[in-house]
Amino acid sequence: MLFKAPWPGGITDQEVKPLSLSVIIPAYNEERTVADVVRAALASPYRDDVIVINDGSEDQTAAQAQAAGARVLELPENRGKGAAMKAGALAAYYPALLFLDADLIGLRPEHLVHLATPLLENKADMTVGIFEQGRSTTDLAQLVAPYLSGQRAIRKEILLDVYALADTRYGVEVALTRHFRDRPHLRSQAVFLSGLTHRMKEEKLGLVEGFKARMKMYWEVGSVILDREPRD
Repeated sequence: MLFKAPWPGGITDQEVKPLSLSVIIPAYNEERTVADVVRAALASPYRDDVIVINDGSEDQTAAQAQAAGARVLELPENRGKGAAMKAGALAAYYPALLFLDADLIGLRPEHLVHLATPLLENKADMTVGIFEQGRSTTDLAQLVAPYLSGQRAIRKEILLDVYALADTRYGVEVALTRHFRDRPHLRSQAVFLSGLTHRMKEEKLGLVEGFKARMKMYWEVGSVILDREPRD
């Protein structure tokens, strides 16, 4: 079943499950957008526990996140997205986790509710958010490779069971997809997120440095794809 966001007429706290979910935002040098992501999370029904994992940023990411109202966890050096997600999971108050990228544009509270609802209603063990009607470039990228989406809701114990989670860096979403593929009893569900997009690396860093960062990301993703999980 696929969910569309936003729901007509908006969403109220009475229409969602009890506040049993932690919002985790891994962030590395995202001072321009992290505050907006935090504010959207704090406007959602899951405002009780909104955590930004500052993954060794060299800019004002931590200060912007804290000023916006997030609980900020500092990593002393850049350890990669997988390690940041694991640190956030270990620090989370609740057994259900919702992950958001720190560079999102157009995030609304309804998006969080749509990601969280199948998990909180025990209809899925993980949801994967897919951009829709945001920007053609990011929409197409997610349709082609939805397993790379960073917008997910998942049970904490499942995330922490992912093989070599802290070492996956940008390959963490591939590792999650493989974890579910190899365990047929786990249920995954796609959720379309209308009007949502993110800043591309070339927009953040310029064409040359952005291209280098993108190639590094693809290398990390490829490394996880080639690293086979040991089986019992």
